Amino acid sequence: MLDTITGDASAISPATGDWLERIRTIGEQQLAPMVRRIDAEGVYPEAVMRALGGAGAFAAHLPKLAPEGGDLAAAIRAMAAIGEHCLSTAFCMWCQNALAWYIDCSENASLRQSLGAAVARGAALGGTGLSNPMKTLFGIETIRLTGRRVAGGYRVSGLLPWVSNLGAGHYFAGIFEDAERPKRYVMAAIPCDSEGLRLADGARFLALDGSATYALRLREVFVPEAMLLADPIDAYLPRIRAGFVLLQTGMAFGLIEGCIRLMRQAGVSLGHVNRYLPQQPDAIAEDLASLIARVERLAATPFETGPAYWRAVLTARLQVGEAAVEAAHAAMLHCGARGYVTTGTAQRRLREAYFVAILTPATKQLRKMLAEMPH
Repeated sequence: MLDTITGDASAISPATGDWLERIRTIGEQQLAPMVRRIDAEGVYPEAVMRALGGAGAFAAHLPKLAPEGGDLAAAIRAMAAIGEHCLSTAFCMWCQNALAWYIDCSENASLRQSLGAAVARGAALGGTGLSNPMKTLFGIETIRLTGRRVAGGYRVSGLLPWVSNLGAGHYFAGIFEDAERPKRYVMAAIPCDSEGLRLADGARFLALDGSATYALRLREVFVPEAMLLADPIDAYLPRIRAGFVLLQTGMAFGLIEGCIRLMRQAGVSLGHVNRYLPQQPDAIAEDLASLIARVERLAATPFETGPAYWRAVLTARLQVGEAAVEAAHAAMLHCGARGYVTTGTAQRRLREAYFVAILTPATKQLRKMLAEMPH
């Protein structure tokens, strides 16, 4: 499948200063009308994802592939613009952006120029299977994928319970342990159409059912050397980890902005009573602006590896997740009964907000990591 993908680095970067407006237009005109179907029916917005790729939403943060160099904050802003409407779609954007990030940070130049360029344009879609490895590396789980060295690559087997933004013709990034060398981990981009790989529908979720999430079963899947991102991952992982975490804030920022809008809309008719609630939209907006400024400062140096920087990244991610839940809770109270019906936007935003708090690294993992870091 990789042989059919061609890359064109000159075509993937936002061409003009109004590129974010193009993202917003896609959100308002193509995504907003289908948000209820995404939430209620689990519709995967593939056409929207392709359009976002064409508009440059998955390319702005790539320092090697984008002609003008990477801008992580730009990718975060693009996800926020879509997250104002739908967290499920913003999450799919994070999956796509993370896959593009992994490939661009790899030393595998041919993969960057082929699959990397296609992912950045939205011509190839995919996700990230790093939830289990992230937990493994911090003593929460054991690794689920194992690879056996063979001529020309690895044979990989195992089960990943939930990987998102997947489907026929898609790709995912996975980490597996070398069966012959325990604790040696290898990372690769793997086609969903690989022989021996099966996608299975998992459980229904409280929200985010439109994220094309599947359980992956791999049985002796051949992963050629051409698809390897790092072997081993020791020096590679510190290069990708800050981007992995910081990119997640975009979906949360969009959700918070959407909740602020809901509160202000409710205030038109309910302001006389909503003013007694402890959390008000103006104060939440001020806190949001402060969080965005902090994240954008951190996003300016994503390859910094010092412990103080990594602690600041984790702290920011923790606070952004908590702020998302608080904003959605406040929006629910401001909207009252009109937000409590099955078609109410406020109850959907509250359900979505809890996903930000449990997405790896979840609130509890972040607190564990921070508690165990030296001061």
